[in-house]
Amino acid sequence: MESREENTLGKQPMSRGFTKDKTLSSIFNIEMVKDKTAEEIKQIWQQYFAAKDTVYAVIPEEKFDLIWNRAQSCPTFLCALPRREGYEFFVGQWSGTELHFTALINIQTRGEAAASQLILYHYPELKEEKGIVLMTAEMDSTFLNVAEAQCIANQVQLFYATDRKETYGLVETFNFRPNDFKYMSVIAELEQSGLGAELKCVQNQEKT
Repeated sequence: MESREENTLGKQPMSRGFTKDKTLSSIFNIEMVKDKTAEEIKQIWQQYFAAKDTVYAVIPEEKFDLIWNRAQSCPTFLCALPRREGYEFFVGQWSGTELHFTALINIQTRGEAAASQLILYHYPELKEEKGIVLMTAEMDSTFLNVAEAQCIANQVQLFYATDRKETYGLVETFNFRPNDFKYMSVIAELEQSGLGAELKCVQNQEKT
């Protein structure tokens, strides 16, 4: 029997501006890059998105495999986004190779009807042959700007691709022992990594 939580996977309502079934071939011609090296593909991917207001990455195969294997046993996790006043928590939930994020407050108030505010799309089509996984994102810009979305995306690697048992342990606790989970530990991890510091600088500059 499916649990309620599993039930919400893949049935996330697509909020404004999200593409249904965003395939790699809808972004670029896979056949055309078949004879290119991983490095060349990486450059094409970066050039393609450089002019676009979005988050993107090229993830090495080993790192993606680690993230992917861990996501199978721990499909949800929590990350913290620095805001001008403190932090806002976002819940990430894997649905196939898509990773959907929504603010914790949305889940608390709207439950299963909470719409995604950021979706990270991972494309493993070139993984076997080229050793890379391409990633891009779509976001609801009424809630997040690119720097904020990037901060959330960086935390996927921080928590899922880490060598530190304590860091990944937070993800395991969130999935298997939610009552033991401490929200402040996510903030501590983020501050230690320095990932949020850059965003804080940007926000402080905007203030003045």
